[in-house]
Amino acid sequence: MTQAEILPFSSAPASRSAGPEILPLTEQSLGSFTDQLLVPTYDRAALTPAVVHFSVGGFHRAHQLLYFDEVAERRISSDWGVVGVGLNSRTMKEALAPQDHLYTVVERSPDGERARVVGVMIDYHFAPEDPARVLDLLTDERTRMVSLTITGSGYRLSPSTGAFDADDDDIRADLRNPARPRTVFGYLVEALDRRRRAGLPPFTVVSCDNMHRNGDAARAAVVGFARLRDEVLARWITDRVAFPSSMVDRITPHTPPGEREAVARRYGVDDRWPVITEPFSQWIIEDSFSNGRPPLDQVGVRFVPDVGAYELMKTRLLNASHCALGYLGSLAGLGTLDQVMAEPVFAHYVERLMDDEVTPLLPPPEGIDLADYKRTLLQRFANPAISDGLPRLCRRGSTKMPHHLLPSLEEALAAGRPHRLLTLAVAGWFRYLRGTDETGTPLVIDDPHAERLRALARVGGTDPRPLLGLRALFGRLVDDAVFVDELQQALEQLDRDGVRATLAAGTAVPLR
Repeated sequence: MTQAEILPFSSAPASRSAGPEILPLTEQSLGSFTDQLLVPTYDRAALTPAVVHFSVGGFHRAHQLLYFDEVAERRISSDWGVVGVGLNSRTMKEALAPQDHLYTVVERSPDGERARVVGVMIDYHFAPEDPARVLDLLTDERTRMVSLTITGSGYRLSPSTGAFDADDDDIRADLRNPARPRTVFGYLVEALDRRRRAGLPPFTVVSCDNMHRNGDAARAAVVGFARLRDEVLARWITDRVAFPSSMVDRITPHTPPGEREAVARRYGVDDRWPVITEPFSQWIIEDSFSNGRPPLDQVGVRFVPDVGAYELMKTRLLNASHCALGYLGSLAGLGTLDQVMAEPVFAHYVERLMDDEVTPLLPPPEGIDLADYKRTLLQRFANPAISDGLPRLCRRGSTKMPHHLLPSLEEALAAGRPHRLLTLAVAGWFRYLRGTDETGTPLVIDDPHAERLRALARVGGTDPRPLLGLRALFGRLVDDAVFVDELQQALEQLDRDGVRATLAAGTAVPLR
């Protein structure tokens, strides 16, 4: 199932013996659920729409919205209600609007689960249906923050230069007709221009995407687009708008098809699109805001002068490990992350990868014990209650690998440090891109460049040079003859011996 689908629900009524009476989730029905799960006790009508979020998916609903919900629930402030905006699909609107934008978050661990209805999102708009309304919302002086989860590729930045890439039909359309934007940057820049002309302070733009210095990426994209329109506007944005970087962390798989009925049976709530997640959650934000700072520090968010070390910790340990285990586990015929971690050869591989090859390259984040963080990661990866599907971890490899894993490999090569396990992760990706696992079963390559990557992987076989020749992804790695030879040997070993034996040889763990 993809995130573009509303979960189906059986029309058959549940019997009393099967559990609580099942009612649709709405503002009116909230009081019926108080015995089964936590529900908002604050006055939702009193919330001020101060935050606009672009691209509301499962992660945003399990992470950022939960923190804002806690601000309201603890009566810290009613000034930070959230409005969601979608750009590409109206499915989220179709799911949320009939239930007054309420939804359920279920946190699961091996010890059990708990559920909570989140009420801090007070409206949702599908932008293509009414762009004027979204622009009015962004121009409203009550809007003080705009947050983004648009994925790394959504910033349209050149991998080699970091500059905004305007070679796009939607970007050109936004420049021709600023009042009817198609892209998030068209909306942000037009709204900021209107605020500037009206003498209103700008909103803060907070990126919550997994990429290096995501605040800098957001700034480069917004200012780069603005410069195509008006240099004066671009300078005003540069001088006045804050783009704090942030680090977000919570494993949130796609909601499986049966979860709507499972949540209904257990809690009596018919939620058209519940969110399933883990208990762990972390949000660290650079302390730089244009128009007031939300009191998120009172509900567990950490404001810091520089988020860089925290971001590297998360992307190079969690996200890079996800990539490595996703590709290697898929090749071995496994389907979920907990299944991968249940096999000692994989668990030991990722532990050694983090300890021996990645951690020595990381600056220590203040207030974080990296050894404890890695122990927590291993427990989270192995959580059978989440059952995180490997296809999710393997999506958009052409974006994830250059951001999360390849930088560690490049630094290790430059410093002459060990990198065999990082090389095996790259080999796993290259082998995965051929489109079959080691038994010949087809694999789905979910990547914006899937066709080209698959073709190069199949042409190359165990020769990595055709893929490494994509310098936009791999930089100068193809020029390192020693590394190219090491990667070719890893590919040959995967083909000859299989994933498990290759990892066992690389980590000196006997197969059982």
